[in-house]
Amino acid sequence: MRSQLTLFLNPLIGLYLLTFALRLGMQWVRADFRNPMVQFVLKITNPLVGPLQRFMPAIYKVDSSSLLVYVLLCWGAMLVQLGLECFLMPDLLTSFIISLIYGLRLLLSTYTFVIFGYIILSWVSQGNQNPTLMMVSQLLGSLARPVLAPVQRIIPPIAGLDLSPIFLLITLQGLANMLVSPAFSLVADMNCNLGPII
Repeated sequence: MRSQLTLFLNPLIGLYLLTFALRLGMQWVRADFRNPMVQFVLKITNPLVGPLQRFMPAIYKVDSSSLLVYVLLCWGAMLVQLGLECFLMPDLLTSFIISLIYGLRLLLSTYTFVIFGYIILSWVSQGNQNPTLMMVSQLLGSLARPVLAPVQRIIPPIAGLDLSPIFLLITLQGLANMLVSPAFSLVADMNCNLGPII
């Protein structure tokens, strides 16, 4: 039976990691930093990222300090999960590899939610002047459009319907699911009961 502590910790850890995944995406697409939603994510993540930014320059479009903190948080979260759920604790390298798989899977899942939210809001926000709805729609649009653009070039609209988001959603979800098997195979001999964090 899974630990009650794990059931309590996993959603909290997952939500905090989600804010870092969003921060990486927002920095990659150069989101409008005047958007209150963007400022909210920055305020939550800055205490850990801010001190490193003075020493770590950005690499292309990726803020290396945000990426480092994200990877370390994923590793720390995985060590907690493995420590609570594994009969035999894996070595640090194995736990690090599992955390990289988890971190990549979380980024893919985050973009799945972004694309899905973008599709829904593109229908709902037509002619809607609600400031909050417009703010969220702008943020999701800035995150989704750079990823959708290459797919739209490959899959043109059919009878006026843009099907590229559906194909992208299926691809992202498929890639995310493919990452589960390697993670479980790494801990198969350790009598682990890995939960939603994977």
